[in-house]
Amino acid sequence: MARTPTSRSSSGKAGGVTLAMVARRAGVSPQTVSNAINAPELLRPETLERVRAAIDAMGYRPHRAAQTLRTRSSRLIGYGVQSVDVDRTTPVMDRFLHALTHTAEEAGHRILLFAVPAGSRLLAPYQELVDDYSVDGFVLSDTDRGDRRQAWLAKHHIPFTAFGRMWSDKQIGDWVDVDGAAGIGRAVDHLAERGHRKVAFLGWPRGSGAGDDRAEGWKAALRRHGLPVRGLRAESVDDVDAARTVALRLLDTGADAIVCASDTLAMGAYRALRERGLTPGDDVAVTGFDDSPAAALVSPGLTTLAQPMDVIGAECVRLLLARIAEPDREPEHILLEPRLAVRESSAPPRPLM
Repeated sequence: MARTPTSRSSSGKAGGVTLAMVARRAGVSPQTVSNAINAPELLRPETLERVRAAIDAMGYRPHRAAQTLRTRSSRLIGYGVQSVDVDRTTPVMDRFLHALTHTAEEAGHRILLFAVPAGSRLLAPYQELVDDYSVDGFVLSDTDRGDRRQAWLAKHHIPFTAFGRMWSDKQIGDWVDVDGAAGIGRAVDHLAERGHRKVAFLGWPRGSGAGDDRAEGWKAALRRHGLPVRGLRAESVDDVDAARTVALRLLDTGADAIVCASDTLAMGAYRALRERGLTPGDDVAVTGFDDSPAAALVSPGLTTLAQPMDVIGAECVRLLLARIAEPDREPEHILLEPRLAVRESSAPPRPLM
């Protein structure tokens, strides 16, 4: 667990206009402006009208999340669900969402789901939920380089936590993540201990935070074991057929094992092996990442890394509720190690005849 200091402004700025500026224009105290927003029944009609006119003229937008925390709680936590292709499922994220929902309900909250386009980092849906539903905060996932959501939420004083790191030098907010580098390193250790000496890596295109992290884990583990690295890394989008095409090129290198950044990529490696008349595990070892339902059902069973989704979901809710209760607390960062689930696909290499 790592902690880093943070600073937070409490000036009440919204779009460059502060509550104090509105108070000066209306000729009232800042508390009167606050009452006009949160408890208008406390003001005389003429005072309320004057303050509201100043708010409208200056375009002041109060922080609705901060208002909610001062007055009442909506008991709602927002979570954006990204669309996926109709022929693909996301069982790992389904488990995360179940854990998130269950833990939130135990704490007396509800998860409010909203749709966002795949790969989108649009901020409008988050603003709309704050304005229309006064959500208490957000849980984020699918964080990546260039993701603007954390900085935007922190700037607007909206509580949030993330399943996934920010992947930048500047860390903002609380997060829970899985140590992909350590997990992939463990898979390489497992293969090296079983006698594999040419271990390739099938990962995602460079530039993704999680993908690059897993690739670094592969490279570091090979160097620990004194095994070759050069020419053994290939990249594919997270699609079975695309991964099959790329895995065929890895087989041409003479690799005796393929470590994959996801179970989807591993299924592509399975297809490539069968296209060559080879058997996963018997001829070339394959490992995945996620421990999806297919990993145990496919033949041979896929050795893969299982993420502790129940713990991740529970920790995300815990961190968010702690942030809501104590907005100025130091950010908390939790890095969890995945578990290696060993199955038939990582058998030792066949002895040379």
